[in-house]
Amino acid sequence: MLMKFPAHKTKIVCTVGPASRSPVLIEEMIQSGMNVARLNFSHGSFAEHEENIRHLRQASIKLRSPITVIADLPGVKMRIGKLQGERVILKKGDRLTLTTKSVVGTSTLISVSYKRLPQSVARDSIIYLSDGFIQLKVEAIRGAEIYCRIIIGGLLLSQKGINLPGAKLGIDPVTTRDLQAVDFCLRHGVNTFGLSFVQKARDISRVREFARKKGRTVYLVAKIERREAIENFDEILMVADAVMIARGDLGIEIPIEEVPVIQKKLIRKANILGRPVITATQMLGSMTQNVRPTRAEVNDVANAIADGTDAVMLSEETAIGEYPIDAIRMMCKIAASSEHLCHTPQFLEQLRQEIRMNRGTKNPTTTDVISVNVVRAVAKLKARYVLTQTSGGSTARHISRFKPDCWILAFSAHQDICAFLSFSYGVYPFLLKK
Repeated sequence: MLMKFPAHKTKIVCTVGPASRSPVLIEEMIQSGMNVARLNFSHGSFAEHEENIRHLRQASIKLRSPITVIADLPGVKMRIGKLQGERVILKKGDRLTLTTKSVVGTSTLISVSYKRLPQSVARDSIIYLSDGFIQLKVEAIRGAEIYCRIIIGGLLLSQKGINLPGAKLGIDPVTTRDLQAVDFCLRHGVNTFGLSFVQKARDISRVREFARKKGRTVYLVAKIERREAIENFDEILMVADAVMIARGDLGIEIPIEEVPVIQKKLIRKANILGRPVITATQMLGSMTQNVRPTRAEVNDVANAIADGTDAVMLSEETAIGEYPIDAIRMMCKIAASSEHLCHTPQFLEQLRQEIRMNRGTKNPTTTDVISVNVVRAVAKLKARYVLTQTSGGSTARHISRFKPDCWILAFSAHQDICAFLSFSYGVYPFLLKK
């Protein structure tokens, strides 16, 4: 039987949530192009995630289509609490009180999860809610309450995030809740994790060591969403298995106009080292409520692919959106239409030169030499496939970083290796029977 490969090589990461967690929809998501299923542990119970994992496995077996699961850990993100009816409208000019006490929120009083918030802000501080779309100005602080004026209002949903750009919070990015989630996932066969609000390499090492003590190997995706992560990106890249450019919080932590340039630089650095990179957050955000994306969103996805991203991610679009299947299909269409932008001799030669500069011209690695020559041969011969047997996935990933116009068929005897290769552009993994 001849295999049918997708029309695109960019990998599609989709968030499974209330709008998409039924077995029927999960099957349709896989058939529509989902390569990686993201479970967001900032929302939902362990029981719900266990059910999601079971449905994903059942659908994968039924459709004979391997699906990798990534558990996105909540980290220390500050969030508002539960709201009456799960949503409120905040109006510009109105007053709003934030409290560290546990209350059901209204349009005038909302609880927050971060107990030290009153000590982290001052009079005239600006507090951002819901990815910065809502802004509050602090007028007074008394005990557990922060009294604010609404500068920019809008619709606010339960559990949305809080941002304090520039504030030194002095808290550990890896929480007890994160480690509990890691333990839960390992017991249910999930070993790939997104680490939220990473600031330094040691944040990643802590989770890896936790898993090692349990006798397990894990794959860790460092989410870049804090200024400190950008400043320490080189050291983070050395210890992470992959990176995710999470532009929602990043666009609040740094000036939003700097995000496109930072995105390009981070993708390039990840490409040089052969680390898979995921571009995420609000890629097709308007499709949460509309059946078509905006032209700007289409351009955003295409530009990320042209920059050299391995994967693009859908968040609210598939988790709570009204058109999850349409969003996946649209992402696949954009990828198929845009990938020629990185199938150029210029892309190959520029990346090759940057690799030489990074490694040192006198000390290229064997994998660097092999991958460069393989991609050059593919371009000359117009080959449709590259076959590689791999024990750790490195060779396939290093060929993938050049974004060649062919499929990289990677054969491994290890299920975990095959699963993690699902993040790499153009790599189609095959599990060898032992």
